Order: sequence, then C-alpha cells, then structure tokens
Amino acid sequence: MKKSLKITLSLVGIILVAGLGSLFVNLGMEWFNALTKPSQWIPNIVIPIVWTIIYILASIVLVLRINREEDNRAINALFIINGILNVLWCLCFFTLKLTFIGNIVIILNLVLAYLLVIHLFKERKLYGYLLSIYPLWVSIATTLNTALWILN
Repeated sequence: MKKSLKITLSLVGIILVAGLGSLFVNLGMEWFNALTKPSQWIPNIVIPIVWTIIYILASIVLVLRINREEDNRAINALFIINGILNVLWCLCFFTLKLTFIGNIVIILNLVLAYLLVIHLFKERKLYGYLLSIYPLWVSIATTLNTALWILN
C-alpha cells in the first residue's frame, strides 16, 4: 500500500475516533452535567483541549512511522484497539449511562494505552515521548470515572 494511502487511512481513523467520541459525549452531556462530581474535577474546557493535543500527537506519530516504513503489527493493533476503546467508553459512559461498564472499559483502555506507549518507546523513543501524555490523561480520566461511579 502506498504511503499516502496509509497516511490518509490513519488520519481518517483518528478523525473518526475523535468524531464518534465527541458525538457520544455530546449525546450524554445533559445527564453528565447533573452528576455529582468530586471536588477535584477538571474544568470542562480542559478536556477537549487535551484530547485534541492527544489526537494531533497520535497523528504525528502515525505519519512518522509510515514515512519511516515502520510496520510493527503489535503497535498498529494497539493503535486500533485504543481507538475502539476510546469510542466504546464514550458510548457506554455518556450515551448509554452505564457508569460501571464504562469504568471497566476505561480501565482496559488505560492498560492498553500504557502498552502502546511502551511499545512505541521500544520502536523509537521519540514516539513514546510524543504520545506519553495519552496514558497519563487516561489515568486521570480513569480516576475521575471511578469517582463518578462511586458518587453516583
């Protein structure tokens, strides 16, 4: 497959994950806003900014990997699985209001986010550094998700 097609498919995949995630979140915002939140809650404006940064950095890593013709199937699979889990969590938690199931999904997402970054560090340290914000952010999200589940 040509590099340009691989890059296009990768970027479309990221846009699809971001778009579907955003759609599912928006469908549940009224419900979410009514939930009791912990006192250490992150301001709502921060969340989409951080996700945008993560998606941009993931795009950069994918383009760099494709341009260098690095084709580690484990890393490719972890990118795809993480994207699916991100969307699935948004669907379960926000749209379906299944906080416990959402908690299970985000914990699985957290483990696989760390695995992705570990594999990226093994491939090239730069990739791991670029995407290291991702598992850190999912760690914060997991903590907040768990707090919401407990409080509500």
